[in-house]
Amino acid sequence: MTIDKSWTTIRRRGSSNEFWNGLQHFLQMAKPFVNDRGFIKCPCRRCLNNASHQLEDLESHIFRNGFMFGYNQWIHHGEPATANAGTTVEGPSGGIHEKDEIFDLLDDIISEDADKDAVGGPSSNDQYDDLFAALRSELYHGVSSFSSLNFLVKLMHLKVLNKWTNKSFYELLKLLKLAFPKIDLVESHYEAKKLMMKMGLVYSSIHVCKNDCALFWKENSLKDTCPVCLESRWKLQSGKRSGKNVPHKVLRYFPVGPRLKRLFATSKTAKLMRWHSTGKSKDNDVMRHPVDGKSWQEFDKRHPQFASDVRNVRLGLAADGFNPFGNMSLSYSMWPVVLTTYNLPPWICMKAEYLMLSLLIPGPQSPGKDMDVFLRPLIDELKELWVHGLDTHDAASENGVFRMHAALLWTVNDFPARSSLSGWSGQGYRACPTCNEDTPSMRVIGKTAYFGHRRFLPTNHHWRSNLQFDGRTERKRPPCRFSTTDILEQLRRVKTGILGKHPNYGGVKRKRGDDELNWRKKSIFYELPNWATIELKHNLDVMHIEKNVCDNLLGTLLADPHKSKDTDNARRDLAKLGIRHELHLFEDGNKLMKPAADYTFSEANRRKFCRFIRSVKFPDGFASNLSKNVA
Repeated sequence: MTIDKSWTTIRRRGSSNEFWNGLQHFLQMAKPFVNDRGFIKCPCRRCLNNASHQLEDLESHIFRNGFMFGYNQWIHHGEPATANAGTTVEGPSGGIHEKDEIFDLLDDIISEDADKDAVGGPSSNDQYDDLFAALRSELYHGVSSFSSLNFLVKLMHLKVLNKWTNKSFYELLKLLKLAFPKIDLVESHYEAKKLMMKMGLVYSSIHVCKNDCALFWKENSLKDTCPVCLESRWKLQSGKRSGKNVPHKVLRYFPVGPRLKRLFATSKTAKLMRWHSTGKSKDNDVMRHPVDGKSWQEFDKRHPQFASDVRNVRLGLAADGFNPFGNMSLSYSMWPVVLTTYNLPPWICMKAEYLMLSLLIPGPQSPGKDMDVFLRPLIDELKELWVHGLDTHDAASENGVFRMHAALLWTVNDFPARSSLSGWSGQGYRACPTCNEDTPSMRVIGKTAYFGHRRFLPTNHHWRSNLQFDGRTERKRPPCRFSTTDILEQLRRVKTGILGKHPNYGGVKRKRGDDELNWRKKSIFYELPNWATIELKHNLDVMHIEKNVCDNLLGTLLADPHKSKDTDNARRDLAKLGIRHELHLFEDGNKLMKPAADYTFSEANRRKFCRFIRSVKFPDGFASNLSKNVA
């Protein structure tokens, strides 16, 4: 009797009745051959007949992982070893190359659906038909090293890496079609994008009011005018809408949930998503990952249910503006919002391929105080991931599907971006978000200066009594630490303003009351159920701080007239404070003279310093060639 084994090569297991029926027949055939403990060898592509499971586990294993290649005679499951040639299986059907890495990618994707269908039988889902057709198709007759899909994926990857325009990509496709008439390739970039979108990880285009007042999303999706400023959603020509509706601004939103699910779809990354629990440092004095920090540990204590499953995802958010056109004479600021996954080890979580772009905020102006308008889709999804979670296939677990939850732990940004995200203004007399209302500051010529740094020194330190800093003895203690309850009480007093930049609505400058301190708004992050309890909400980007401090120090030491902080106004401030008399400006006839300071290099020392910098050698990739920038 010939046994039908064609079902074992079907790739779309979750949408195939043939696979499901074949699997049930296989289990019935194997049932009499279980051992006395009810176990039998598992022929899934992971176990490869090396492990034994109970019969009900075999069903989920084969449905999730697929049937192993090369197991042509089912000698462990009831088939006689002398079966005729008609019972053999030829391997992957339809010309799919077993070594094609794209097949592994697709198999990981559809395994998510397979777990959902494993209980009630397969569902009807044909979204992968075109992908498998392209995977089975040879790129060109006689070329077995590339499938059509594999070649297209690599071509799209090159387009992104080398910043090809859509037009140049289209011209390349035309050239390939002309040079190789029988090549199996898409006709245009549009068709390529349609095919790639079927692999998942798509994005949504959300229209935005021209004044950043609101998104045309959810309840506003069908409106033609802004619900706040009543401006038209569409660009107008001569006061009238053009033939095609063109929005003023478009926000690109990349959903987070599917991308987090993809991290658990392969066994390698699924195991790495547990690193923060299994691979963290055992030395309490060493911090090599945020898991070793106090904020992470406090978070786990406050949310034990979330911390109980190490697979729940911890996220960090980074945002900053950049000019996408590379032309500094053109004022344009576009803001990407990027998420990083802190479950991963430190040498992986900051790699580009593991950073997730969640929002692409359009210009030409920076969002500023209206950042919350653009963050709305992301915050809504993060709330959903925290409260309800998402059914996720875990390729590294025998249990298959688990309920994945996610939490945003903090943000990472420079100081101006921190103001937009947190709601605490980084300007004025109370600019320091740590000192809060106790920020020591004074007005000097042309700007606000922040002093009082000696208060952080030990109470018996001799610098506290030195009068050369600001003419006074420092007796204050360090500023008190404001708890999460204190911050919430301050935010309770903040008045809700109108969003947007319309001159008659959100663009009207509002004077803050004294009880509002430096708060401009209550950040949208406080809508997240876990946000108010987080000790460390916003981190400053060390790279920006290091660069700025280094530039200012070197500029001052080298007496660079363009970058030095030792300016004429700084000397006038010293005279106004009555300190450092030897550095005060003085008149010599008709000239205003500035005495040389001890902290600046002489000309001979500047030359020595430049020669040293020119001779420094760095390993490849650690720094640019400094010698080219030293005269």
